[in-house]
Amino acid sequence: MKRMVVFFAFSLPVLTTMAAEVRFTGEATAKSDDKVIYEERHLVEGECSDGLFYPATQTVTYVRAGGNEFASKTLSYDESQLRPTVDFRQPEFNEAMDITNPNDDELTIEWRTPDGNTESFSVEVTDTLVADAGFDHLVRQNWAAVTSGDSVEFDFLAPTRGKAYGFVLEPAGDNRIDAAYTVRIKPSGVILGFLVDPILLGYNEEGMLTDYIGLTNIRKDRDTNYTAHIRYTVETTPDCELTR
Repeated sequence: MKRMVVFFAFSLPVLTTMAAEVRFTGEATAKSDDKVIYEERHLVEGECSDGLFYPATQTVTYVRAGGNEFASKTLSYDESQLRPTVDFRQPEFNEAMDITNPNDDELTIEWRTPDGNTESFSVEVTDTLVADAGFDHLVRQNWAAVTSGDSVEFDFLAPTRGKAYGFVLEPAGDNRIDAAYTVRIKPSGVILGFLVDPILLGYNEEGMLTDYIGLTNIRKDRDTNYTAHIRYTVETTPDCELTR
């Protein structure tokens, strides 16, 4: 008696998630004379899921001419793309900033100042709160509004003050930025608007940051930070979309 061999065809799920990364470099020049101050080297690791890129971690290395590293920053987007956990170090000024977001209910801030003091704050999380590099993901999450010229209101964390302030993301025009889309981040309040200069951002068609003009987190001296124009060059992008 012959044995009958039966083959069963199973419907296997299609894998729609894969590891991915973004690499880009920013050259920061002084706003006054366009002299190169430093370079930022970014690596964002994450995954492509259903055709869209989701960041998981980001490392930033700050270097001067010759490749001398003088500051560093690491970010984790485990809890939120808008409110990452941040670890920033600037040893030349003995400065450190830690922003933690353990459960997306409250941000805790530990800031070791150049004077050697430690400041501690906590800020309650709201749906509109944005911290640090979360502004970049705010733009992408509101890409339809950005590309159609609409404005977006949000709250931006000022970590050295331990407070969040109202800001607006809106379309802008500036001849210093040659990009597909140019937007401005400015305070929504009148009083703060007199005290804080707007930040200008440029983006290409795919949603990658091309330009940043404004105050940076890099110190010029113990009392002031650089205001710079940072021009970004993309090295690698994921095999999926950055926006939708």
